[in-house]
Amino acid sequence: MPTLKPRTTGRHHSEPRVLIQDVIPYEVPERLEDLCGPAEGVLTLPRHVYWGPKAECDLGEPEGVIKAYQAILREGARADQVELLNAGLLVRVWNQLMLPVRCRELWENKFPQLAQRS
Repeated sequence: MPTLKPRTTGRHHSEPRVLIQDVIPYEVPERLEDLCGPAEGVLTLPRHVYWGPKAECDLGEPEGVIKAYQAILREGARADQVELLNAGLLVRVWNQLMLPVRCRELWENKFPQLAQRS
């Protein structure tokens, strides 16, 4: 009976794999106080930050704040963050946000007051 050999792809198992989550270029503002976005009302997210249906987020509702802030933190450039995020509101909802680990770590390393609220 012939011996079957495993197929190889020419790639060594010891080579590190680069995952997209490890290279996404998350941005973080210089200072938390720079975040001067609205703390109330309806916030309409720009298409380059949120491309799903219903880009309007009611900041008076927890779901609206979470939807908006998760999208802005993940996809927004520094200029978007400064314009759309509110520092006080961000601090209040930080623990409720579902963010990629690296994104959360970047923000908490830059702003330890967010990590202290965890």
